[in-house]
Amino acid sequence: MSKRIVLLTAAALVAVGLAVQAATASPTKHVVKRSTHLLVGMNDEPDTLYGDPATAFATLSALKVQVLRVNMYWGGNKWAVANSKPADATDPGDPAYNWSLYDRLVAYAHTYNIPVMFSILFTPSWANGGQARTVAPTNMQDLQNFAYAAAERYSGLWTPPSWQRDPTLGINATPLPKVSLWTAWNEPNNPIWLTPQYKKVGKKWVIQSAKSYAQICNAIYSGVHSPYLGPLPGEQVACGVTGPKGNDAPTSSRPSVDPLTFLTAAHAAGMKTFDVYAHNPYADAGNEAPNYVPKGKDKLRIQLGNINVLLARISQYYGPKHLWITEYGYQTNPPDKTIFGTSWANQAKYMSQAYAIARKNPRIDMMVWFLVRDEPNLGGWQSGLETVAGKKKPSWNTYLTLPRG
Repeated sequence: MSKRIVLLTAAALVAVGLAVQAATASPTKHVVKRSTHLLVGMNDEPDTLYGDPATAFATLSALKVQVLRVNMYWGGNKWAVANSKPADATDPGDPAYNWSLYDRLVAYAHTYNIPVMFSILFTPSWANGGQARTVAPTNMQDLQNFAYAAAERYSGLWTPPSWQRDPTLGINATPLPKVSLWTAWNEPNNPIWLTPQYKKVGKKWVIQSAKSYAQICNAIYSGVHSPYLGPLPGEQVACGVTGPKGNDAPTSSRPSVDPLTFLTAAHAAGMKTFDVYAHNPYADAGNEAPNYVPKGKDKLRIQLGNINVLLARISQYYGPKHLWITEYGYQTNPPDKTIFGTSWANQAKYMSQAYAIARKNPRIDMMVWFLVRDEPNLGGWQSGLETVAGKKKPSWNTYLTLPRG
């Protein structure tokens, strides 16, 4: 692998790292061994990444967002960095890479002093033999190399080549802003994000998603924490990023794995370590309050009301690691008239209750709401703080008044 960053002098590395932290209000000060606060975050990709970032970041700033979570697509769509295979996958400046949207996003985030969390997601077709983007790479070294390149590019020490600069966005002959927060994939226990979930070996069904994910976590963790990158301050990688439930039915039309079984299987498959675990503890219906505890046949669901069950399992395998809640939200009716919708008033009440529960837990350091504005497609998500037309719901003001710091 490249040793570009290591070649910097130790003094320069420390000086630049401290300068970047000061300039961007780096979230490293929020990463504490004993949680005395809760980072209040937002997941907002459509506007910040491939929409109108000027308006989006002004809104995030007005909402006092402390961390922004956005997918960083390795492959699989037009916003991906690596749809073409790079000649040197560890080189952030390889001509095959297209980082333009991500450079723009971190530039805006730097201007508005909002730390970014990138979730590395989806496999380019060249890395898995032309299979679907949800299929893991054939060679995990390819994913590790990409994670390395991403971490180097957004190390706070890397200056883009001239042809990748855009002075209108503040991307000049100076290092790009630093990104310290990373997650490995998204909801790998859900077939929307990782397939196959199960594989039959002989007469036995194996949780293939957990086996694949153990390698995905290891690859991204190793890439971001590569010794060739040197002592980058504050770098953290979250693994898991599990969805709240699974049907544990390999022969069903849409098999998925509950988060406890998934974690157990990933650990058994060799998921080595991570800095923090991540989970998305959504309620299963609009009438389930944040303190609801799943029971009976649903007891393997992990929602906010029984989050300590997951934390106990994490402790069993990895010690008292902390937790990031990387997605949470309640959809509203109107417009969602399904069982997932709740009233606008209830959404605001549940938001306040949920953040209070998370804040009281000494191992939860972050809670990210999904999302700012309802998705226009009713088949999508309507958990926004405002409608598609821009009408603010009561949850807008509730989000503003959530304790921070």
